[in-house]
Amino acid sequence: MRSGARERVRIGIMASGRGSNFEALVRAARQGQIDAEIAVVITDREGAPVLERAEKLGVPAVFVNPRGHTSKGRYEQAVVGTLEEHGVHLVCLAGYMRIVGKDFVGAYEGRMMNIHPSLLPAFPGLDAQAQALEYGVKLSGCTVHFVDEGVDTGPIILQETVPVLDMDTVADLSQRILTVEHRLYAEAVRLFAQGRLRISGRRVIIDKD
Repeated sequence: MRSGARERVRIGIMASGRGSNFEALVRAARQGQIDAEIAVVITDREGAPVLERAEKLGVPAVFVNPRGHTSKGRYEQAVVGTLEEHGVHLVCLAGYMRIVGKDFVGAYEGRMMNIHPSLLPAFPGLDAQAQALEYGVKLSGCTVHFVDEGVDTGPIILQETVPVLDMDTVADLSQRILTVEHRLYAEAVRLFAQGRLRISGRRVIIDKD
């Protein structure tokens, strides 16, 4: 992914909920921690809290209604069209609660990331924090990975551990992980923007600066 002259990376964020990772990426970009800008945030939920966050931060926001299309493929075509209209180079899934289809993945192969609140491949899918507590692990954490056609199965970019405490509730563990997510996602985007990430099979190689 390394190239000669690089233009500033334009990021499109897909979110379904509160948008805390969206806001963290916006702030990281505006504070110069990553050489990128947030071009647009797209949500599949009308009235999602992320829309209000986007308005306050002055970031273009678009609601693409899945029910307004005759199939998942047509919905995702509309999403890809919106991303292309905003000149997006990198797509970041941030609490986007839909499984991404083949055509969407293909359009942004090697240019779509997700963050997941566990140390993948442990506890993929929904309610990862609850899964971790039920299993009784002593360490959990979060993972930034490239997106493929599976559920949380793409090549891993970065991971960081978070301790699981004996008295933790799902809310306690979720908040502790979320704090790390905000920093780790920005770091993964920083590396991408610098052209330092290479996918080799299932491995992501981080080139030296």
